[in-house]
Amino acid sequence: MDDIARFPPLISPYRLREREDAFQAAVAGAQASGEAHRGAGSLYYVGRFELIEFALVLEPEEPLWLARKIFFAGMNALAEALSVLSPPEKPITIRYPGSLYFDGALVGGGRLAHPAGADEQTPPDWLVFGAMVRAGGVRELGVGLAPEITTLDDEGFEAWNPPQFAASFSRHFLVEVDSWHERGFSGIGPRYLSFLEKDEAKGRRGIDENGDLLIQGAGGEAKAREALVPALARPDWFDPLLNEPRG
Repeated sequence: MDDIARFPPLISPYRLREREDAFQAAVAGAQASGEAHRGAGSLYYVGRFELIEFALVLEPEEPLWLARKIFFAGMNALAEALSVLSPPEKPITIRYPGSLYFDGALVGGGRLAHPAGADEQTPPDWLVFGAMVRAGGVRELGVGLAPEITTLDDEGFEAWNPPQFAASFSRHFLVEVDSWHERGFSGIGPRYLSFLEKDEAKGRRGIDENGDLLIQGAGGEAKAREALVPALARPDWFDPLLNEPRG
């Protein structure tokens, strides 16, 4: 499969064995010193029948409180990579901050790691954006999934494979990074908000300077806030016991 994946410049791909953990491998590589160190652009991915999993090492120049918002760029790129394979006329949506849905059913999500105890006012040594997408169909095998859970195969997605998907994500992510460099968050935030699940009853939504989700009334008054940092610490789409999307 690797020979048909075209990773863009600035991305160094590392394929892991089927049951290895891409997220933990990326964190370990970012933390390592000497020849074992894997810096910005290192992308680890796992080739599994039932799950697409990859993680990308970043080395931001901004202080952590601002650099953390690169997570939204990662989610944009993840949704765009999924849309390339998606059957038409079915929505790809995000539930804040990192749960990925297809036609109303959970298919995966994104998460973010940074050094423990990192100073919010200082650029972190590294960040890792990781993603999982449940891929291989299981219903035809007689394995039940809850109605709000789905897979790429069960939804009729076009042919996919882990390295191709990771490479597609990488290309979309580099476009997001270019937008960040040219326009700051002003190009990334609105695109992310366009992927959020639609709920007119909740009011208008925006992203605060620190990445929190703001919900505003018709007159622009603040109605509610969802905090980014605790949500990233405990991704609601992720089952830590099984190390895969919940369900």
